[in-house]
Amino acid sequence: MHNLLQGKRGIIFGALDENSIAWKTAERVHQEGGTFVLTNAPAAMRLGNIAALASKTGATVIPADATSVEDLEKLIDQATEILGGKIDFVLHSIGMSVNVRKGNHYTNQNYDFTEKGWNVSAVSFHKLMQVLYKKDAMNAWGSIVALSYMAAQRVFPDYNDMADNKAFLESIARSFGYFFGRDKKVRVNTISQSPTATRAGQGVKGFKGFIAFADKMAPLGNASALDCANYTVAMFSDLTRMVTLQNLLHDGGFSNMGVSQEIMEMFE
Repeated sequence: MHNLLQGKRGIIFGALDENSIAWKTAERVHQEGGTFVLTNAPAAMRLGNIAALASKTGATVIPADATSVEDLEKLIDQATEILGGKIDFVLHSIGMSVNVRKGNHYTNQNYDFTEKGWNVSAVSFHKLMQVLYKKDAMNAWGSIVALSYMAAQRVFPDYNDMADNKAFLESIARSFGYFFGRDKKVRVNTISQSPTATRAGQGVKGFKGFIAFADKMAPLGNASALDCANYTVAMFSDLTRMVTLQNLLHDGGFSNMGVSQEIMEMFE
């Protein structure tokens, strides 16, 4: 390892189990010398094994509902006290669609579910950054990263209203990122990751078929959760100090492909 995050402090949202990108990122941050607080919603924590990750990485777990400004304020206050100073990095790895869970087609949404989904998946990112900004809780040249997906720009029919949530998330990153950069010298980016076999990803209809399709389309194949964790570590490090307001495509080249020879051979 390279001690890329030696002396840096942060908060990681969304670690659930060993397959999650947030989990892999926490492990890699720990290996690179960073210290952090882990957080997730109390309901989500009951589904995973975040205590095992905390034990492995020496992290403290603070339950928080990311849609609650009050919870986020308490989280930031406790995290800075536990870590002994301001925050250098934050990972927002949160996404949820009740419509997807309930099997509601995109053309037949329950709008109460829609509102809950964009609140969890996107507005929570604004609330988080607003609390960090108002509390002046980030060190200069800190890094905030949220995880996105290319359905924010292109049509993937079964991704449902999560596509809208990710588009909203990326817009928030750019808009709030401007003010965070100008006023605090903090950078804000999203990473648009390959389809990844996380618990949330596998909840999307037809996921197994699509992950196989994407793997055949991308010249490098799909980026794994560990690959994404490594990229996130790079974005947290001082090596990327001048990168902000970007949606960073991390997908093995899939996003620039029209069709691959492997896919064409399936139809010939």
